[in-house]
Amino acid sequence: MSSTTKRFNEALKKLYVAFHNDTLNPEDCKQCAVGNILDNNDSWRHMTDLHGSNRLNYVGLVHQNLGRRFNGYSPIELLKIEASFLEGCGYRMGKTYCHKPDYYKNQDILFNGLNTVVATLCELDGAKNVMDCSSLFNYELKDNFNLQRA
Repeated sequence: MSSTTKRFNEALKKLYVAFHNDTLNPEDCKQCAVGNILDNNDSWRHMTDLHGSNRLNYVGLVHQNLGRRFNGYSPIELLKIEASFLEGCGYRMGKTYCHKPDYYKNQDILFNGLNTVVATLCELDGAKNVMDCSSLFNYELKDNFNLQRA
């Protein structure tokens, strides 16, 4: 089993607490995945012009180019984490819009979002997805995204 990084462990602890304390909310920049990872701070939202976007704006680019890290994550990594959370919660993303689903805050939907976030956190750290149980069943996932959303 591959080891995890300090930033991964800290992020996972914060997300676990938020999930179980009912303080995880994709519509609140302080309580979304990134908001919780950043200690319920919403300053990260100024790094993009569109909720759920993977595109840094001028402020985000300045922080990225200066090599700034926020609880271990670069601005572009934070946007990737948040986009994965929203997609896992059923949001539809486009270049100019982020459409929220009719229902976005029940435990099943939030768990799906967190499952996607954990996969993204593992990917960012170059680690095997700790949520992947395919090895237990001796099965190689071909399209993990669609399986998570089913």
